[in-house]
Amino acid sequence: MKRQCFAVLACSIALFSIAMSIPCSAADLPNPALIVLVKGANELAIVDPTSLKVLARVPTGEAPHEVALSADGKTAFVSNYGARTPGNSISVIDLATQREIKRVDLGPVRRPHGMVENGGKLYFTAEFSRLIGRYDPQAGAVDWLMGTGQTGTHMLVVTGDGSKIFTSNIGSDSVTLFDRAANGNWNVTAIAVGKGPEGIALSPDGKEVWSAHSRDGGISIIDVATGKVVQTLAANTKRSNRARFTPDGKRVLISDIGGEVLVFGAASRQVLKHIPLPGQPEGILITPDGARAFVGLGSANAVAVVDLKTMTMTGKFDTGAETDGLAWAQQ
Repeated sequence: MKRQCFAVLACSIALFSIAMSIPCSAADLPNPALIVLVKGANELAIVDPTSLKVLARVPTGEAPHEVALSADGKTAFVSNYGARTPGNSISVIDLATQREIKRVDLGPVRRPHGMVENGGKLYFTAEFSRLIGRYDPQAGAVDWLMGTGQTGTHMLVVTGDGSKIFTSNIGSDSVTLFDRAANGNWNVTAIAVGKGPEGIALSPDGKEVWSAHSRDGGISIIDVATGKVVQTLAANTKRSNRARFTPDGKRVLISDIGGEVLVFGAASRQVLKHIPLPGQPEGILITPDGARAFVGLGSANAVAVVDLKTMTMTGKFDTGAETDGLAWAQQ
């Protein structure tokens, strides 16, 4: 009898262990889902945005910093920035199976960082290599590279029609404008801005780019049509990190690693609210309905939830060591 009990117990434990190792099925994943990069653990976390529970974790390359989603919301592209050794790869992750299905080797292109999906292609920066590139998922290869000639090419935004690309260049105090000509060639212009431009955001109407400076606490507003700085704001941040427009284009959120998120009126150019947050606020994601913002808290190893109606933090949830890039996966 004892032998039978032990056998049943052993079988139960084995089955439990197998069940725990099986990832969530596609049917179990929420739609939409919140994607969070945990760069200290080298992984991507899939989170239920309602319950705020981490449902799955997927290994990536070393020190993943930024993430972009395919247009259908099924695939995540992750820049493996690297830690002490500069990274040179992009992880391609199937969210349904929660597996890395491809790791794109970028060869001598180092420190991939900012990422944007546009027109079925993935545009990315390479900070160490001072360039931007484009990856074609259908061909499974990088099909275009172009240098900025600037130091620390960090983040980028792309206009809806893909005709203009703006990059923030931290070390050169500039934003580079790539403007596609009628013949398909690209004109490249370095736009002088404030000290240490890092966060960058394109307004939903495609008319303005906001460049948040990490070293002088300012914000440069660039007119997309002319490529000129039309106004500079004194945000007085300790170190601006990211910038995001709300979907209606009425507000701009700036994360300050010093411990807060600033909410600007896009038209008034005035600070509407300082929202204190724990840790080091970094990556920002605003939900498509504009109701909430999720903010990676870096050293606090968590993500904050911000109610954009009351402009207050309403909660936070743990994700793991050093949260950073965020994305919204909706099919």
